[in-house]
Amino acid sequence: MRVLVVSAPLLGHVFPLVPLALALREAGHEVVVATGGEALKAAESGLPVEDVVPAGVHFGRIAARIVVTHPLVARRELRGSGELGFVSRLFGAVGNAMTAPLRELAARWRPDVVLHEPLAAAGSALGVPSVVQDVSLFDGLRLTAAVSARMDAETRSPATVLRTAPASLAEFPGGRPMRFVPHSGAGDVPGWLAEPSGTPRILVSRSTAPGPGAGTMMAAVVRAAAHVDAEFVLVRPDRTGGLPDNVRTTGWVPVPAVLPFCDGIVHHGGAGTLLAALAAGVPQLVEPGPGDRTVHATAVAERGAGLKAAAGDVTPELLTTLITAPALQAAALEVSTELAKMPSPADIAAEWENIIT
Repeated sequence: MRVLVVSAPLLGHVFPLVPLALALREAGHEVVVATGGEALKAAESGLPVEDVVPAGVHFGRIAARIVVTHPLVARRELRGSGELGFVSRLFGAVGNAMTAPLRELAARWRPDVVLHEPLAAAGSALGVPSVVQDVSLFDGLRLTAAVSARMDAETRSPATVLRTAPASLAEFPGGRPMRFVPHSGAGDVPGWLAEPSGTPRILVSRSTAPGPGAGTMMAAVVRAAAHVDAEFVLVRPDRTGGLPDNVRTTGWVPVPAVLPFCDGIVHHGGAGTLLAALAAGVPQLVEPGPGDRTVHATAVAERGAGLKAAAGDVTPELLTTLITAPALQAAALEVSTELAKMPSPADIAAEWENIIT
């Protein structure tokens, strides 16, 4: 069977699809990934990748137009309201740009089914059955419907949805559960980061997507770090000089490979990092923010598997709590166990034909 995997042109959208795409190929299916921009890095996995995003598509420009034409929608987005007015317009515009190249690819390659992430709703406009894979703690069907409603092309309802969120944090009706398997691309891990440090280690990451205040949380952690008995590792920091003695830096690293050697992680609330930390059983401090980030931060904090805090609320005491509170550690391990019991991508690939009929 030919499976076309469709993602919006962002790393955080394509990477969660790669484990299932690889499992489908291992099960004997032909697989091609269709995306664009930075998400073309999915080719590093060995999967064939097609660029279906026109060169003139820029998220910043589209977002700026929405801010001008729908200022109230933009303000709600920045507050992290969890509403879909902004995100549906943004990805609806991207989907419109992707539709013609996708249809050209589909006419040439003739897929039997499309697997797509919720914000790549153009994948459901190709006239073949489609499957949606959740990649966050939002309902993928609701996200897909919201984006589809903003698109010019006619889309069709998916055959099913694969639910990757642990039920104790987010549970939605319908679909099939599938274990979230973290994937963050290729990259060398420094030797010192691939082993325990001898003291508690806190990884500090930030979004791969540009946006307002992208480095604010990392700067707040640095200001507090000298007063915490831990080693801090900044991933892709803005600066590497003038840091406290217990703060180290690294470039791009595959976060899932590093998390087993960490006692906590501080991050922006992106779904990939959040779910990777849950899978590893590592307590997390999540910064609320635009889009889905406030929803994610709230869900993790309410589950007890982490903390929710804005950059201005970061203190040495809060960071110490992250790595010493037994309740946080216990809840994080409970969620990790919950995820491990869900069907793997290989399990889903083994019954793929039954899933789409």
